Amino acid sequence: METIYITGHKNPDLDSICSAYGYAVLLNLQNPDKKYIPVRCGHLTDSARSILSELDIDIPEYKRDVYPRVKDVMLTPDYRIDADEPLTAVAAVYEQNSPSAIPVFDNGEFYGLITVDDITDWTMRELSRDNKITTIPKVRDIMTKQEPGIDVEDLFDDAKAILQNSSKRGLAVYENDKYAGYVTRRCFLKVPRSNVILVDHNESRQSIRGIETANIVGIIDHHRLDAIKTEQPIFIYAEPLGSTCTLVYQQFIRNNRTPDPVTAKVLLTGLISDTLILKSPTTTGDDAVAAHVLASICRVDVEEYGLSMFSRLEGLKDRDPKNAITSDFKIYSEKGIKVGIGQCEVTTLNDLMDYANEYSSALEDVRAEKGLEWSVLMVTDVVHEHSALICTPFRGNRNLPYQLIKGNIYDMPNVMSRKKQLLPEIIHAVDE
Repeated sequence: METIYITGHKNPDLDSICSAYGYAVLLNLQNPDKKYIPVRCGHLTDSARSILSELDIDIPEYKRDVYPRVKDVMLTPDYRIDADEPLTAVAAVYEQNSPSAIPVFDNGEFYGLITVDDITDWTMRELSRDNKITTIPKVRDIMTKQEPGIDVEDLFDDAKAILQNSSKRGLAVYENDKYAGYVTRRCFLKVPRSNVILVDHNESRQSIRGIETANIVGIIDHHRLDAIKTEQPIFIYAEPLGSTCTLVYQQFIRNNRTPDPVTAKVLLTGLISDTLILKSPTTTGDDAVAAHVLASICRVDVEEYGLSMFSRLEGLKDRDPKNAITSDFKIYSEKGIKVGIGQCEVTTLNDLMDYANEYSSALEDVRAEKGLEWSVLMVTDVVHEHSALICTPFRGNRNLPYQLIKGNIYDMPNVMSRKKQLLPEIIHAVDE
């Protein structure tokens, strides 16, 4: 069965995780002959994990990358022979399968690979000695010295190079130090490619590692388009709505499907998170309609459920500053200036000054590590619709339209959206 991975962006937020999950549910209903697997390419915050743990779902597993690996091409035949069997046992296998290598076992334990080269070498030696073959040896007696095997998780290119530099026609493959299969030179004639659908992003630098080697088969997104080049026409569904989960809900409707209560609650969770309980300026009428329909399916109240969700947010004072900053951190470039903008949601700004200095120091570390000219962190109070901005020192600070609180910390009443409200001001500040 063909496998297609559905993944959101790095530093996954709830919209990214929930839209991947919901879209996988829909596509598995629509295309039962294929297997759609939601994955995440980054680690979850404790708050996100706590919220997802209440949804009665298997949280999408972490997938490090989609680079082709040995496990994508290795052979796992059902035939095998015993080391003490006569060579005629090999002939019987070749008559049916014509393999270039056959796995050999000794008392149930993997012993090695016997290859066409082993058989040819033995045959030539026998014929050169007596011009005839008088005895049939055991399999173990004609096997040449085995070379170290490779691992199922080894990269395709690395394994290919190892085999190219080997005198062997095939190598054993191991998983957790146990024999799992084998590869031959023929396995590396064509590079395998993972099939991937992108949700909540469309840019390679925001995506899972190795995306440049994958086959992109779809994109569902609500951001600006800077999409990866594809070899074939693909399905793209993009609208400037408040949440990718709204787009996934609309795909259910357009395919005459209704999300089940569990999936509806998953989609509602991502929608409420990204629209800040429908209070963000990015929220549209479509988002509001989707939220209330999904809420009716899973029998919750939008406002009450949203407040219960955000009540699970950790206060920034209790979090590691660097982890908090980078948990939702996006990099933009304007006129050669690279700016990093992070955003954290809280339920109060009353304790801002208790942690502001510590976060300012961590923000500067993040700026230096990522090679940026300017880094800012937007701390958003989702209950009172109010934000504060912590900035690293930069000439653009003086061009910001916000009231200075202290140092490089600014007050941002009624500002909720990084994309729609803060980013334009950041770009303007850089341009000035």
